[in-house]
Amino acid sequence: MFRYILKRILSMIPTALIISIILFAFSKAMPGDPIQAMMPQGTAMTKTQEEQLYKNLSERYGLDKSYTEQYVRWLGRMLKGDFGESLRVRKPVKDYLKEPLKNTIYLNIGSTILSFVLSILIGIRSATHRGGAFDKIFQTLTLIGISIPIFFIALLLIYFFSFRLKWLPANGMPRQNTFGQWVRYLTLPTIALTIGSLASLSRYVRNSMLDALNQDYIRTARSKGLKEKTVIYSHAFRNALIPVVTALTWAILGMFSGSAITERIFSYRGIGNELIIAVIAQDYNIILALSMFYAVLTLLGNLIMDIAYALVDPRVRLEA
Repeated sequence: MFRYILKRILSMIPTALIISIILFAFSKAMPGDPIQAMMPQGTAMTKTQEEQLYKNLSERYGLDKSYTEQYVRWLGRMLKGDFGESLRVRKPVKDYLKEPLKNTIYLNIGSTILSFVLSILIGIRSATHRGGAFDKIFQTLTLIGISIPIFFIALLLIYFFSFRLKWLPANGMPRQNTFGQWVRYLTLPTIALTIGSLASLSRYVRNSMLDALNQDYIRTARSKGLKEKTVIYSHAFRNALIPVVTALTWAILGMFSGSAITERIFSYRGIGNELIIAVIAQDYNIILALSMFYAVLTLLGNLIMDIAYALVDPRVRLEA
């Protein structure tokens, strides 16, 4: 397996390089002038002073070079772990994004665990009680959950729990770095993200379980007199996990990018919200850093899925 992982990682290098070129080209194709946006407004400067300041800022951030030279410099710095300086806040991107990345991880860990555990419990019960009251209720609820946009779910949560009941804060970040404060501010965005992913993931589990329960080896296990729990959890569920692994992996990866809307609505300082702010402010270094983060995360996700397949299904063999 080690040789397979090493080979896959090496094959990711040219893919990541191509992605970096495309992202850099798109960032330069964006309308607007970041240097012009950094120029002080409402100051009594002569035209000569403005031109000199524009030139100085261009030289400082290397934007006076050709696109090819800018890309080579950016790639070289990125490989060293230096993502440049934010044009908006004038701080190193690496230092500036530490806090938002930590906040996004806090938010997504809770919602991922909740959605995974609940989807397994709901999916298995729905499959084993197909056509029953429980199955019909949750099939209806999950269909509603898939149909309603996550931003609408977030707004409903804010309306009921913040404005009407006044139990939880509507938005913002914890005022104190204590566990109780984090729980209060994370509850609503975590519920919104959990509902958004739970609806589709539980249907994946249900359909996978139904397919597994209809296989011949399940009928054979039952004919041998095995307990129903043993048949469901030891035989059917492990084979049903194969397609669920794909859905779960993409759900985890999608939360880092898909939580941008949720973070924006709740004014939560995560990397998704920071990416939106950077796009509006044309902060190219932050846009490139986060875009490459999502790209590398996706590439690693494919590798993790292959490894997970081998772990949940002994029939899968990873060959170098």
